[in-house]
Amino acid sequence: MRIVSLLPSATESLLAITGRADCPGATLVGRSHECDFPAGAGLEGVPVLTAARTAFESSAQIDRAVSAQLAGGESLYTLNVELMTRLRPDLIITQDLCSVCSIDLKAVRAAAADLSPRPEILSLNPTTVEGVLDDLLSIGLAIGREDAAAARVSELRERLYRAEEFVTPFAEAPSVVFLEWTDPLFVGGHWTPQLIERAGGLHPLNPTAAPESAGAAAGPIGQTLRAAGPSIRVPAEVVAAICPQRVIVCPCGLPLEDAWRETRLLAEQAWWADLPAVRSGRVAVVDGNQMFNRPGPRLVDAFEWLVGWLNDRPEAMPRGFPWRALHGGAA
Repeated sequence: MRIVSLLPSATESLLAITGRADCPGATLVGRSHECDFPAGAGLEGVPVLTAARTAFESSAQIDRAVSAQLAGGESLYTLNVELMTRLRPDLIITQDLCSVCSIDLKAVRAAAADLSPRPEILSLNPTTVEGVLDDLLSIGLAIGREDAAAARVSELRERLYRAEEFVTPFAEAPSVVFLEWTDPLFVGGHWTPQLIERAGGLHPLNPTAAPESAGAAAGPIGQTLRAAGPSIRVPAEVVAAICPQRVIVCPCGLPLEDAWRETRLLAEQAWWADLPAVRSGRVAVVDGNQMFNRPGPRLVDAFEWLVGWLNDRPEAMPRGFPWRALHGGAA
């Protein structure tokens, strides 16, 4: 099977199942420009099919550029249809969850319609942790590797359960603000509030809720039913009003150095210094390109780090996790 993946998290999930891009019987023949993990799996030799129409300069600049392009009905990404035609994929993996994060499903379908034979399109749109794990099973089914996918999901679930053992259910849960963007301010949604709450924190600006059919949604089983909506924009005065005890700055798509620079700009604002999290040195800056914002296997790494950070249990954190602590109120 010849596979094109236009989604970094899907590429990570695919390679978690197959092990390598050039795996016999399920070969990755094309990828997005953001598919960069895992290292050493042969991604370097896989042709790139997409490119971003915008280049990052600052959070505010990107927000203006994205808003303008979406308002004009333009895609934020280009797709090399000519190259994809030559690659003759049997399966294209994409998404329709976020038009900002990667190329949209409409553009992919339009390109695939002209291919002969027409490839299967698998669109992944997880909004919960369980949905992310289910996507591994969907990929496994699509490529004929159901057993390998199930084994990988079992390993990831075991790590989630093991990390939860560090959480003390009787301890007072700290309030957390998870900033997915800094100018304007956006707080995390979908699976991120789930991870925060399961790690022992509260996410009051975008909490999870149980569906009406779930009853009280109490206990471990009920916990898996609780979900949050997408990320939301919030004014600075609202962030300040909840007096967060912990702040995580993890801008979507930004590597750690860019996230650190954006945090420095955030720290220059008057309201920032008065946050309890800032005064107590409980602010973390995380690589948003690699962690939390990609709905793939490394959400488990993000959860392990979160458990360790919220519960002061550094032994729970994965080695080499890309983050930096903010001390003294300014980056």
